Amino acid sequence: MERHLDLELTDLKQQLLKMGTFVETAISESIEALKELNIEMVNNVISEDKIIDEMENAIDERCLDLLALRQPMAIDLRFITMSMKISTDLERIADLAVDIAQRVQDLAGKPLLKPLIDIPKLTNLAQQMTKDALDAFVNKDATLAENVILRDNEADKLRNLVQKELVDDYMSKDLLTVSRAVPLLLIARHLERICDHATNIAEDVIYMVKADVVKHHPEKLK
Repeated sequence: MERHLDLELTDLKQQLLKMGTFVETAISESIEALKELNIEMVNNVISEDKIIDEMENAIDERCLDLLALRQPMAIDLRFITMSMKISTDLERIADLAVDIAQRVQDLAGKPLLKPLIDIPKLTNLAQQMTKDALDAFVNKDATLAENVILRDNEADKLRNLVQKELVDDYMSKDLLTVSRAVPLLLIARHLERICDHATNIAEDVIYMVKADVVKHHPEKLK
């Protein structure tokens, strides 16, 4: 017979997945808003952030109830405590999507400084790392989680490429480009931070599955 706790943990998992879907959409819409300089999409990202905030609160309350009422042990305890941490990272990812949308507001009414090349690459990486981190959590897949962590260096490299090009090829040569370059610099930074939060989730997954702390210990990764 299935434990009642198992059913409750499955429901908690579904809540996190739903939140993750909203967060992934926020990332995508914020960058689409950038590509099109679309203020309507910007406003949509900002307004839906309130829904994600409410999801985080609901998940935290559910986790606290489970801890108090069910007194879980071992992997169930780690699953619940990591769920709280993961919901926090997801909420912060959504906040970064809002930050991106607000930078698009700064660019509204101005032509883009340059064709977007590395920023879409960084966006794809951020989305994939977030998705894979959540998949690793749902499937208790430590190997996939490790793969997410190992991709964080790629995010740093792409952010640095964006920064170098904007500073060296535009801002240092023509001060009139600064107002259009700075929002792009910040967007690249926000995307790289999204990858950092996906990495945090992956580290939590490894702890949940293996009770192994890899945060600040890259030598533990394969």
